[in-house]
Amino acid sequence: MSCDRKDLVLYAVTDRSWLKGQTLLQQVEDAIKGGATFIQLREKELGSEAFLEEAKVIRQLCRKYNVPFVINDNVDIAEAVGADGVHVGQSDMEAGDVRKRLGPDKIIGVSARTVEQALLAQERGADYLGVGAVFHTGSKADAREIDHDTLKEICEAVDIPVIAIGGITRDNVIELKGTGICGVAVISAIFAQQDVEAAARDMRTQVEEMLSE
Repeated sequence: MSCDRKDLVLYAVTDRSWLKGQTLLQQVEDAIKGGATFIQLREKELGSEAFLEEAKVIRQLCRKYNVPFVINDNVDIAEAVGADGVHVGQSDMEAGDVRKRLGPDKIIGVSARTVEQALLAQERGADYLGVGAVFHTGSKADAREIDHDTLKEICEAVDIPVIAIGGITRDNVIELKGTGICGVAVISAIFAQQDVEAAARDMRTQVEEMLSE
């Protein structure tokens, strides 16, 4: 599956901290119904067997809705379930090695914080970049904020799509206007909300307004 800029408008990253009696599958389906255009399964605490089973069912769901589905960090799980790709950080497997493992047709996303990291990721075969944290975030303890000028410089330096991540809400997303990003990645702005589908719909509206010229 190729990675189109329009697929990256509202990139939803899962988090089981806020299930509120639902299953993760239900929440992901609600997010997609509300307008999420891309799903990343992120599991930091789940054992590999449970992670694998969860990845299988969410993979099927995303296929049903024709929404790209990638796994965070875990290339083995991505390969095992036939995910559309994988997203790796700077401390994970390097993009070129991921490409060798998964082949030319899979989507590879790479986290970047500097122009140098962004250019290297592009050179090694990344399909898109996740840049952040663009605002203060509680989702990642070690995430330092990057200023929006740096975000803009990264967008101008590379040819591949760039999404912003980190602390993005319906209220602050408009501040990213004009940076050159093609979308945003969010976790709590969708999954921590009482009505996931409504939150995704509202977020999609705000993002499209920010992206419009």
